[in-house]
This record gives sequence, structure tokens and C-alpha cells, in this order.
Amino acid sequence: MPRSGRVTLNDVAAASGVSRSTVSFVLNDDPKQTISPATRDRVRRVAIELGYVPHGIARALREGSSRIVVLNVERTLEGNYSRSYIRGLDDELAAHDHVLLVRHGHSAPEATQQMLDVIAPRAVLRFGEAYLSGRELEDSGGGWAGGLAAHINLQIGHLARRGHRQIAMALPEHDTPITRAHVRFAEQAIDALGLLPLREFTVPRPRDAGTEALRAFLETGSGVTAVAAFDDDVALRTLTAVQDLGLRVPEDLAVIGFDDTEYGSLVTPALTTVHIDAEAHGRLVARLALGLDTAGLTATPGSVIVRDSA
Repeated sequence: MPRSGRVTLNDVAAASGVSRSTVSFVLNDDPKQTISPATRDRVRRVAIELGYVPHGIARALREGSSRIVVLNVERTLEGNYSRSYIRGLDDELAAHDHVLLVRHGHSAPEATQQMLDVIAPRAVLRFGEAYLSGRELEDSGGGWAGGLAAHINLQIGHLARRGHRQIAMALPEHDTPITRAHVRFAEQAIDALGLLPLREFTVPRPRDAGTEALRAFLETGSGVTAVAAFDDDVALRTLTAVQDLGLRVPEDLAVIGFDDTEYGSLVTPALTTVHIDAEAHGRLVARLALGLDTAGLTATPGSVIVRDSA
């Protein structure tokens, strides 16, 4: 079936009798899609017969892969940590004549494939990959040495030093591998410090729902005197709920955030939180993506920003 000009996904779809998205799923070998073996074989056969080659791949064959690195960031992970991580990743890639392209939010597989076809990136990264995939022990950012586990240890340790023995973790509505990792690391920190077992509760939106959630939690007679929040957003919702219930912070309930967003310093009482500079983590990932030596990169230790709430 000879053709003139570049063969597109639409051409393969028309000749195969399937949708363009099905062709993309098959050629991208997407494991999440249930497509019959017969359809997969037909699409692949037609693609070969038509001589389909993604534009990006064709260019890569001529010139090698492009000097573009793609980073996908889920919106639930956006914050101070991700911003400093992106800054380090961008600066390190630029130092080696590469360009960073950041994509925010969820992208459909077809859109991702179109992007790959067009720019043939040197690498495609996912922010928080080790945690999103349940492989937190593979955290190249440092783990207990200087990554998420170490920073949660700072958060719990601060409360312990203030005399709190019964601590709860306040979580967002979405239950993800990241939230589960937070809870696991907090449980390990609490166990190491000899504190009472961690309690946990969710602080939903809107404001009234968050207040009722905290009321119901406190009515269980938990004996909790301090809350370690998943992030500053959840911490601020918790602070609001505490005040709506007529309780005092930190006298009745101490609250500590995580990730040091700017809003924590603007509320009353000002939010105690954990500050993390992830620039070195971003530089490390950049070098790993480019196959470069990572020697000499040292992460800046996290720190507790002590304000009024804990």
C-alpha cells in the first residue's frame, strides 16, 4: 500500500478500521488498555505496511534525540518543594544545553503520544515517580537521608520535642500513594521516638465539611494534642476548623504544616511548617537523565520554620 508523504496515525486508523486513540494505545503498548490481540496485530501490521514512523522518531534517527526533557507534575503535588525541584532541574539541564518542558496535570495517553511524536524528548520524567509507583525506597532524592522520609521525621520530631505524645496526621480527600507514604513515614518516626500510635483523619473541603470532620475526630476521645498535616493547604484547613470549634492553637491543639507555602505566614496564628529546598534533588535527577556523573551534589537539609501554631 504505497503512499507519498508522511503517514500519520489517522492514516493507520483508517486503514485498520479503528479509532486514532486505539492506534495510539497499540503503538505505545499501553498496558492499561484492553485491546484484543487480533486488533493489536492488525494495527501493527497496517502500520508496517504503510511505513508509519512517528515524526519525532524519524528526526531522532537523523539527529539523535532532541535536547528536550519533559517533566510531568500532577496538580496535587504542586507546591514549594516542586517549584524548587523544577528550578534545580531546569538550571542543571540548561548547563548541559538541554531545555526543560513542564506539563502540569493529568494527560491522556493519546496527548502524551502526540507530544512524544513531535519533540522526541531526551527523557520523560514524572515528579514523585518513586512514590506514585509505590517504590519509595528508590527515592533518588534521598529518602531517609534527605528526602520525604527525612522531612516527615523533622515534622514529627518537632512536635515530640514540644512534649506531644499523641499525634494525628491530617490528610487531604484524595488517597494516593503519596499520602500513604506520608503516613508510613510518620508511623516509623513515631515508633522510633516511642510515641503513642499515629492517628489519622481527613480534612475535606469546603470549610464546613472540614470543621465537622475535625469535630467528629476529636469526639472519638483520641487524646490527640497535635496535628501533623500532609501539606500546608491541609494544615490551613485544620487551623480554620480548630478556630471554628472555639479551640485555641496551639494550647488546645498544635498544628504543623509541610512544604512552607507563603500563605502559612499570612494567617493568625502563623503556621509552623517544614521548609524543603529541593533544588539539589532536581539537579541530581537532571544528571541521571543525561547519564552524567552525580558526584558533588549535596542536598540542602530541610528545616522547621517555627511560628505560632506549634
